[in-house]
Amino acid sequence: MRRREFLAGLGCVPLLGPCSAAAQSDRTFRLGTLTPIAPITETSPGGKILIKVLGERGFKLGQNLAIEPRGAAGDVAKLPALIAELKVAKVDAVVIIGYPTAMAAKAADIPTVAASGIGDPVETRLIESLAHPGGKITGISDVAATLSAKRLSLLKDMSPKLTKVAMLWNKDDLGMTMRYQASAKAAQALGLSVQALGVREPDDFEEAFSVMNADPPDGILMVADALTILNRKRVYEFAVHRKLPAIYENADLARDGGLMSYGADVLESFERAAALVARIFNGANPGDLPFEQPTRYPLVINLKTAKATGLEIPPTLLALADEVIE
Repeated sequence: MRRREFLAGLGCVPLLGPCSAAAQSDRTFRLGTLTPIAPITETSPGGKILIKVLGERGFKLGQNLAIEPRGAAGDVAKLPALIAELKVAKVDAVVIIGYPTAMAAKAADIPTVAASGIGDPVETRLIESLAHPGGKITGISDVAATLSAKRLSLLKDMSPKLTKVAMLWNKDDLGMTMRYQASAKAAQALGLSVQALGVREPDDFEEAFSVMNADPPDGILMVADALTILNRKRVYEFAVHRKLPAIYENADLARDGGLMSYGADVLESFERAAALVARIFNGANPGDLPFEQPTRYPLVINLKTAKATGLEIPPTLLALADEVIE
């Protein structure tokens, strides 16, 4: 018998390394995606990353991989029904964004990978521990306290006279409420006072703006979730009008018109989320896969917004930027 025929006859054995589920089966793996806003589709930035990384691991769209995208269009009350749809569709795993989405997936007992936006999953009791999540959920987390201190430090670098910072967050999102609390604690450690502006619905933003008009802060920090992201341009416009420096939690918000952002690299988060999905497809229990933390945190500065706001970016801060929008 020729050596090549012999090895082919052996199939997948330990000496040749582990075989992926994609190599062992002709089945099609179904990946669900769910966010509180727009669906993660094969043509969206996050979807493209998922498809690319899964393809590199043997799960190819149109061959042995299918995607079931869902989005709640800002109505988080729809999330449980959308998760139920994905369960009926028999997805093998679902990639989600946002704490309310994670809770809906947990309640449905569906294998889940959280790509971003869930806050501290241990503090919210979403999981047992980062090392041993338990249940059927794993994903990407970040250290809110550390990031909050860095964001506020950058805001102070932008405006050295900063003494009071307004914080906008969704009071109905436990994950983001805890992120606000971590931000407020970090502010106090830096000697800053906090103007707490919790919102629950779009109309609440007008009240928040009225409070800031009556008692102007020196800067704004916006905690990102579905509600604040959908109303982001109102915040941009208010900050420009009042000539206030503002910092946001992800790069897309700075690219979209916010002054600056500091947060986890979305590209890396989705790459690592896709790698976790591949492990689940290959038979791993998500609850046994440790939560991971991002390693890249880009600082993005929008010079066009700075000019419109009448702010001059200090050269030392500009030198720290990973991306400058001109």
